[in-house]
Amino acid sequence: MARPTPLSGFPEWLPDGRIVEQHVLDTLRRVFELHGFAGIETRAVEPLDQLLRKGETSKEVYVLRRLQEEPHDDAAAGSAAKGDKQLGLHFDLTVPFARYVLENAGHLAFPFKRYQIQKVWRGERPQDGRFREFTQADVDVVGAGELPYHYEVELPLVMAEALGALRDIGVPEVRVLVNNRRVAEGFYRGLGIDAVDDVLRQIDKLDKVGPEKVAALLESEAGTTPEQAQACLALAGISGSDSGVVDRVRALAAEHGVENELLETGLGELGALIEAASVRAPGVVVADLKIARGLDYYTGSVYETVLVGHEQLGSICSGGRYDTLASDGANTYPGVGLSIGVSRLVSRLLSAGLVRATRAVPSAVVVAVTSEETRDASDAVAHALRARGIPVEVAPAAAKFGKQIRYADRRGIPFVWFPGRVEDDGTRSPDQVKDIRSGEQVDADAATWEPPAEDRFPRVVPAEG
Repeated sequence: MARPTPLSGFPEWLPDGRIVEQHVLDTLRRVFELHGFAGIETRAVEPLDQLLRKGETSKEVYVLRRLQEEPHDDAAAGSAAKGDKQLGLHFDLTVPFARYVLENAGHLAFPFKRYQIQKVWRGERPQDGRFREFTQADVDVVGAGELPYHYEVELPLVMAEALGALRDIGVPEVRVLVNNRRVAEGFYRGLGIDAVDDVLRQIDKLDKVGPEKVAALLESEAGTTPEQAQACLALAGISGSDSGVVDRVRALAAEHGVENELLETGLGELGALIEAASVRAPGVVVADLKIARGLDYYTGSVYETVLVGHEQLGSICSGGRYDTLASDGANTYPGVGLSIGVSRLVSRLLSAGLVRATRAVPSAVVVAVTSEETRDASDAVAHALRARGIPVEVAPAAAKFGKQIRYADRRGIPFVWFPGRVEDDGTRSPDQVKDIRSGEQVDADAATWEPPAEDRFPRVVPAEG
């Protein structure tokens, strides 16, 4: 069989990388549950028309179909070709969650707080931190009919806490950048701009293409005048971590004669978020008026999160407030949520050498095998240790002990267990366990021996640790 060609954009971690990923997932899950979020999982596919209903995502959706259609499926195939029954793999977890809420509203208690950790698929060009298949971890709060603004304050602080819980393994500091769509829309409309969504989509490109190109795009794609484009860029240039941000926006609005209720509502909400964050997570949450988020279902607060020192990676966590994504016509379920790109985060932790696993396998002990005739004795030791929660494997062959020790060393397993020998007089010598790092070897009993706590399971530590 020829050597397989790797598929770009579909990451597969080695065992030690998977340990890092699992630690990140376990940490996020623990923090989400501490804040009362319940875990759910939704199906991988959604009707294509639902996936395309919100946002500019049509070029990114993977369509699901059978390789061969049966003759009696012709009618269904024809229907699918029109898009009314065709299925696509979900490109995020927000659209499936909205559908889940609508289908299960009668069984949920609102406000409903959920976290969801799953694979998603996007058909975009793979590059550093961007994949076609990747894991996301979402938290959302959804209300029935209404959702108080304080949840827009709570969600970024929960996410900041979750990412902060990873600092002890070497994850860099994060900055949660926040904005409010009402501020932007109120300001743009006050300038006389009606194509608000078009302006937001172009402002969202600032970090990628720079202000000069965005100004040109605002004029060509959003129909602004040069003066309006410069005013939009001036708003996008405002940032800060205290209430002075609100004062600067008001001053800019006054300079351009902008004054309306929508702008004031947005500024009041943005100011409340920054004030709360300065107490609970000082320096972590920063108002940044260029944060726009390209998807058009966001209606209030919007968030993006960057790793300090790795800003070129882009946002590792984003989201915002949405009011109409989940609606059946009679009932509306507004929500707010954030999503961490776990695969993007893990890929940077590994590629930049920021963290490492203390070993690549779960086993803390290899039980040596004296001979194949006495393998049962080694299996019995392993069984006794596993019964007390110690991960163990038995040596694959009854080779010389030196070779069995080298087997453990190659796998990063710290301890080798030597079953006692049966002497000529029928007595059995004590079992012994060897720490192959220090060379220390002592008598041991499988019913009582414990490895040091830090060696029981693999740990994730800073790379220099």
